[in-house]
Amino acid sequence: MKKILGLAVITLLVTSCDINQKKEAELPEISVDVDTEAGQMPTYDVDWADVNVGMRTKMVSVPKVVIVMEEEEMEVPYLDVDMPNSGEKEELNLVVEAEVVGNEHTIMIKEILATNNDLYVISELKEGTVSIGDKKMRVSDQVILNAPDLNVKYIIVGEKPNRVFNDRFKYVKDLSAFKADMKNAKVIYTK
Repeated sequence: MKKILGLAVITLLVTSCDINQKKEAELPEISVDVDTEAGQMPTYDVDWADVNVGMRTKMVSVPKVVIVMEEEEMEVPYLDVDMPNSGEKEELNLVVEAEVVGNEHTIMIKEILATNNDLYVISELKEGTVSIGDKKMRVSDQVILNAPDLNVKYIIVGEKPNRVFNDRFKYVKDLSAFKADMKNAKVIYTK
């Protein structure tokens, strides 16, 4: 082992420096009668790592595909609202959406209420019985409104799915408690 270590140190020293020869080597002349036996070079047994390649089951994070509704041409409710002294009207798409997991869901705009310059789009989110496994699904409904510029608020009756996408809408469990604060609101759409 000491010989191997010595060879390694000498090899490291020789290979890590720059050597320039200045004179030719000349061996001394010696006259000797010597009886010798044949020598032997050292042998080495090198053990490398044993590598096995195979498959194993492991829990890893993988991206999942979101199931989205595809666009299709279809009939959509259209409301044309004339308000006194309202000025110009513009067409708005009142769209309510939810991203769900577990089972299929449906969402439906049930009614639209107006009070002063506020518009309340009341929807209902219902869970179905058909499982979608570990997939995500987006459901939506919409109504087209032609009216003056109004402050639109979206209220969804139902259990709020635990998805960041759903944070942009207000979820309520009891619509009657919410409607109690809107006594003067006028229903302009109902389904």
